[in-house]
Amino acid sequence: MTDDDERFGAFTLEELSDYLDDGRTPVRPDIEGDPEAMAALERLGALRTASLDLFDAEAEAAGADGSWITGVLTSIRTTAHAGRDIPVPDDDPASTLVVTEGALRGLVRALGDEVPGLVVRRTRFTGDVAVPGGPVDVEVSVAVAADGSVHDRAEALQALLATAFLAHAPFTTRSITVRVADVIEGGPA
Repeated sequence: MTDDDERFGAFTLEELSDYLDDGRTPVRPDIEGDPEAMAALERLGALRTASLDLFDAEAEAAGADGSWITGVLTSIRTTAHAGRDIPVPDDDPASTLVVTEGALRGLVRALGDEVPGLVVRRTRFTGDVAVPGGPVDVEVSVAVAADGSVHDRAEALQALLATAFLAHAPFTTRSITVRVADVIEGGPA
């Protein structure tokens, strides 16, 4: 291992992948107790689930070029980190409540997992997240399978996000944009 290996909490992607390969047994409290490692594990699990459905179709359509997997792995690197602290509005001046961008990205990924044939690749929050209740724009980049309506899948995710952010976001959601960055030709076998 070199000093340049990217870490998710205290662990490399290879260590987390090996742990997932072993079925997360025996349980490793050092990994299970690390929020950044857990976020990366959840994303790896989602990637594996999605890849079972999409890989055969992509390999057939692209002549076994797995570049979309590289894109999703890159998104793990950019979304697994906790990111900025976003203050939660609170009437008690003595308390300081925050939610991290990473936690909200995790919510976006979990909602994306509820839409069949869709994988969230990247989530961006723009606006003044440092102001409690301030206006924020949300942009989500996704990959979808072409075996169904790309538009309907993007709209389904947008509706789920609107409902979830209304209930859970510590900011005012000014806009939610779901951009389809990749369409995987073919479909689940």
